[in-house]
Amino acid sequence: MMRVVALLFVLMLTACASEPQQAAVIDYPEPVFTPQRILAEDFVSPSHVEDPWRAMNHRIYNFNYHFDQWVFLPVVRGYQTVVPRVARIGVNNFFNNFRDIRTMANSVLQLNPKKFVQSTGRVLVNTTLGLAGFVDVATDAGMPRPDEDFGQTLGYWGVGQGPYLVLPFLGPSNLRDGIGLWPDFYLQTVIQDDLMSKPVRLTAFFFDSIDTRTGTSFRYHESGSAFEYETVRWLWSEKRKLDVAK
Repeated sequence: MMRVVALLFVLMLTACASEPQQAAVIDYPEPVFTPQRILAEDFVSPSHVEDPWRAMNHRIYNFNYHFDQWVFLPVVRGYQTVVPRVARIGVNNFFNNFRDIRTMANSVLQLNPKKFVQSTGRVLVNTTLGLAGFVDVATDAGMPRPDEDFGQTLGYWGVGQGPYLVLPFLGPSNLRDGIGLWPDFYLQTVIQDDLMSKPVRLTAFFFDSIDTRTGTSFRYHESGSAFEYETVRWLWSEKRKLDVAK
């Protein structure tokens, strides 16, 4: 009996010491339904965005990240710490009143009387009853707030977005909307020239920028995704399509 046990023990040691056999390599055939065979030649991915200036856009994107981290966000945090929340809401309402004027102008260019009446009503109510726009009486009264810009106006008349474009300080855009910024900015400048002195206009521009960044929740590289640039590019392009369509 002892000899049998010893023999089994030796066989087990031999089996453990032997090298494991490699699994057989199976040569799988090429898939039948490859993308090249099942997709049309002119197929375009739904997430595709025209980006011929990718190298430049990447550099600007990185610049915006560093500017945001070292300048913009510290200023925003200081603004939120020093200025009471009720005052920050008033500042936001004030600048939204100017944006409603922008919507008025673009509603006319888009031949949209409904949005023109809505935005005009808001401006009249908030400028008078709302103390120059610092109090958003119109929203409290249930008045809708359309939001239109010249980029949307160009889109309404059939102008495509064009290549993707990252703007310094401003972030994601496209060629059409980048051009559309100038008429909107000019309109706001003309209105403010009539209402404010130059020092006040510069102060207003400074607070408008801070207020806009305060109300924007996006933070660069917060998601940790290696594809953040591509994700932001696609989301922004889809958003602008929806803005034009609404």
